[in-house]
Amino acid sequence: MQTERPFVMSIAGYDPSGGAGLLADTKTMEQLKVQGLGVCTAMTLQTESQCLSLNWQPLSEIIQSIEVLMKKYDVQVAKIGVVKDALMLAEIVTTIKSIHSEAKIVWDPVLKSTSEFSFFDLNTISELENVLKQIDLITPNYNEYQVLKEAHLFSQSERSCSVLIKGGHREDEVGTDVLIENGKEIIIESNDKASVFYLKHGSGCVLSSAIASYLALGNNLEEACRNGKLYIEKFLKSNPTLLGFHS
Repeated sequence: MQTERPFVMSIAGYDPSGGAGLLADTKTMEQLKVQGLGVCTAMTLQTESQCLSLNWQPLSEIIQSIEVLMKKYDVQVAKIGVVKDALMLAEIVTTIKSIHSEAKIVWDPVLKSTSEFSFFDLNTISELENVLKQIDLITPNYNEYQVLKEAHLFSQSERSCSVLIKGGHREDEVGTDVLIENGKEIIIESNDKASVFYLKHGSGCVLSSAIASYLALGNNLEEACRNGKLYIEKFLKSNPTLLGFHS
């Protein structure tokens, strides 16, 4: 088994356009020189501008895939993308931690697609509080953070996990992210102001998998978020279409 690159696992949906989900994650991981593994949570039919259908994979198959991969490979970081509900997320996180308690977990809480296709069952959102305590970082966009905040998931004085609030949907200071770590707010400003005007399908997937990759490479959380932002800004400006290039 190769030992030159750390293993990072993406647990996410399959997007046949390659712009989001597993394919986008593994493209990012390859560019950042980590070894990307993939577990599929859902099969979708979509393009860069439209999601037509979504079929969830059986939870038992998702768990089995995680177990097989993690028992074979030394997974340092797991990035989780679209999940059906709080139960699916909890089972995935519990499985990861039961095999490798020190593995870091990044969750990109995809509630809806940019084209307004709903993924996560919001009726279960109140059940997230305990599972968040086992996650190292979540990466909601500004709108998703508001939904999670309204569910009182961040009402306690000590937040259960670190949060990177992405600034692409903000009306003020567009492109400025806020990392909340141990109750402290760290402002991560845009390095390339022009990049915020370039929209890309799957940009949240790319950013979260870049952060996961940098964590596996030894960055601390703030460093990983800052380096991930550099990667996503380059990706956003890679071409004028909704499907970005990784190199």
